[in-house]
Amino acid sequence: MTGMTSSARPFLNRRLAEFGTTIFAEMSALAMSTGSINLGQGFPDTDGPEEIREAAVRALRDGRGNQYPPGPGVPELRTAITAHHKRHYGLSYDPDTEVLVTAGATEAIAAALLALLEPGDEVIALEPYYDSYAACIAMAGGTRVPVTLRPDEGTQDEGAHRRFRLDLDELRDAVTDRTRLLLINTPHNPTGTVLTRAELTEIARLAVERDLLVVTDEVYEHLVFDDAEHVPLAGLPGMRERTVTIGSAGKTFSFTGWKVGWVTAPPALVGAVRSAKQFLTYVASGPFQYAVAEALALPDSYFEAFRADMLRKRDVLTAGLSEAGFAVFRPQGTYFITTDIRPLGETDGFAFCRALPERAGVVAIPNAVFYDHREQGAPFVRFAFCKAPEVLEEASRRLKAAW
Repeated sequence: MTGMTSSARPFLNRRLAEFGTTIFAEMSALAMSTGSINLGQGFPDTDGPEEIREAAVRALRDGRGNQYPPGPGVPELRTAITAHHKRHYGLSYDPDTEVLVTAGATEAIAAALLALLEPGDEVIALEPYYDSYAACIAMAGGTRVPVTLRPDEGTQDEGAHRRFRLDLDELRDAVTDRTRLLLINTPHNPTGTVLTRAELTEIARLAVERDLLVVTDEVYEHLVFDDAEHVPLAGLPGMRERTVTIGSAGKTFSFTGWKVGWVTAPPALVGAVRSAKQFLTYVASGPFQYAVAEALALPDSYFEAFRADMLRKRDVLTAGLSEAGFAVFRPQGTYFITTDIRPLGETDGFAFCRALPERAGVVAIPNAVFYDHREQGAPFVRFAFCKAPEVLEEASRRLKAAW
């Protein structure tokens, strides 16, 4: 029969069978169809610095990057990445052998896991986790072992001072003889938790003791608030030689569509990741790489102003959500706020988020999509605050009016 296949086997690889259309696509479609304010997907509603956008235009006009760039990334960007690490953290990397430019952090995660895992290897990931982690572990044939971040006990009034915490004993107990690597994310999406130096020191001690690789997603490195600090895991004792660190221009410079990310690691690890990456995109984002090289060299005042702007937006939405009746976990980092919907008389985040556009004209994401243990995330809902203050204020008004 024309256009049909006789095979009864499903088209989709069984490793990906559990991964359908992402919740982000579903909720963004709801936002469009209802005219709602989209606080679900984490992209800014304004572009980054004008001088960096102009740097991309200049690269296009000058013919830099319009053809295939070098496989590891253009030299200017690789040098800028190493200078950034040295300037902000005192970490030294060789731009020629220890840096790989990727098509955003998502490809960096995929390439790292595809390169470093064999079928049957176990990967310990902090739950809730960014949804691509689970898909990439599955594609590599690995087995994900979630270690759940759990909220502090406390009253609703204390919510602004509560955080999701890592149980280090649970992490240690999750390691088996089949554990290949730890997949760490700090600042952490979606909870907004920033792992402390003491917590990271224990993670480092465990990795060294059990001879584990570590892939660490640090894309929100410049978005830490209050008294939190970002501590690169690779800078701790015994970690540089076993750590693949992932960074991204999209989150720091608000050009998420450019898809410029990177990996820093020792030569052998970078070489392994590059072997996988070359068969994914091969190369990407040519002219934008030159612009990001200039962005990474922006003065400290840019990073300070960027952080201060996001802090103000965080506080606007935190206050609005609290006044609307949510229990709010004030984030220490990222541009996401996790809330508890139980004070509103709700317990099912999926049902809540699917009804929210019609009820309040606002879109959010149910945190349960980021969990293997769905029940652990059921009452939690995530809002993005990387939007203009007037948008956040209008969203707050709509939410308050709905309850």
